[in-house]
Amino acid sequence: MAKLREEYKKFLEDIEKNLKNKEDLEYVKVRFSMFVDKVIDEMDMLVDYKTQKMNEIEQKQKEIDDKMNKMQQIIDNIEKDIYSDEGFDFEIICPYCDNQFVIDVDEDKTEVECPVCNNIIELDWSGEVEEDIGCNGSCSGCHGCDEEPEEEQQENNQSIENEKKEENNDDDM
Repeated sequence: MAKLREEYKKFLEDIEKNLKNKEDLEYVKVRFSMFVDKVIDEMDMLVDYKTQKMNEIEQKQKEIDDKMNKMQQIIDNIEKDIYSDEGFDFEIICPYCDNQFVIDVDEDKTEVECPVCNNIIELDWSGEVEEDIGCNGSCSGCHGCDEEPEEEQQENNQSIENEKKEENNDDDM
């Protein structure tokens, strides 16, 4: 703006030197001042418009930066979840006492102790489901499963029948 004022002063000095008629000189000064005022008003409007647009752009940029920061936080959390050194938690339900507890995934572990009943639970990390495993009677606190082998079941049935016969014989005497 300083250059514009300097040029304006030079212009007025030049007109004063070259116009000898005072009336004409005054007329040119007034008309030129009116013209310059219009030009300055237009420039002010342009500056205001550009300032408003610049503020809008800055606001949009701030919104984009905020969104980018949120996205980066989400990505960081995903990376933390995926590449965490802490490992993963694995929920176990004890087959003996139905206690639920959580352990860290450690594929080297093949068994874990229930913190409530202290029974040992075998871990299978293969992901394969074994069908009809059945009871082998070797777990601590196990008194055998409800399913008995057929031979044992037949022997137990025979024993019960024999006991009933003996009771009937005793009653008859």
